[in-house]
Amino acid sequence: MKYVRFRHNESVKYGILDGDKIREISGSYFDSWYYTGVKYDVSDARFLAPCVPSKVVAVGLNYADHVSEFGNREIPKNPVIFVKLPYTVIGPEEKIIIPAGARRVDFEAELAVVIKKDCYKVSEKEANEYILGATCLNDVTERYIQRLDGQWTRAKNFETFCPLGPCIADGLDYNSLDVKSFLNGELKQSSNTSNLIWNVQQLISFISEFMPLYKGDVVTTGTPSGVGPMKDGDVIEIVIEGVGTLRNPVSAQKDDSKPASTQ
Repeated sequence: MKYVRFRHNESVKYGILDGDKIREISGSYFDSWYYTGVKYDVSDARFLAPCVPSKVVAVGLNYADHVSEFGNREIPKNPVIFVKLPYTVIGPEEKIIIPAGARRVDFEAELAVVIKKDCYKVSEKEANEYILGATCLNDVTERYIQRLDGQWTRAKNFETFCPLGPCIADGLDYNSLDVKSFLNGELKQSSNTSNLIWNVQQLISFISEFMPLYKGDVVTTGTPSGVGPMKDGDVIEIVIEGVGTLRNPVSAQKDDSKPASTQ
């Protein structure tokens, strides 16, 4: 099943993707819901980020090839955790804004999972009970600032730096999915989540030991090698097997005006 959050006319709705139709549901997929009987053509809907998280908990250095891509660092002994804040989240087709003065803004293709109920101090064996499904995430990063600061909060948390979507897909083997990125149609990253150093269940258990996860929160799993810079006018696509394609155009900020989100 593929859960979607979308805008039709001026209303934000929830639904289930069914081919080229969306079957509207009453309520949201995090609580009890039922089909309303109303269907919409996909072409008449604007897909939004499929959830509105209180936080996106992200993992760095979780593919060995990406670790070596940025120097001969050793594999970390524990997952490297950081947070992207809610205002960074945008949906499919929304513009990634390169901030004024940025030197290098990179794409990072990642599998993310969405939490379906409050989750705290759960074991690896219990982790699947707390996952609604998988989605695509682009962990956009200002690489120069990341290296300058030595920690990642500023580099990861500019507005529009967390594209998410286009849906939440359940029933997948999260640890055996192809992950790809395409910049202007050219393949840049290609790997599989079987190559994760810490798998999805291990990450959720590890994070939940020190941080409560709430329904709608997102846990993203790191990026494989092949990350690279984006520029004004580019189009970046993140493709996850079984989920779909998250597509976003890229635009350079002309001044210090605030990017506008439609979420």
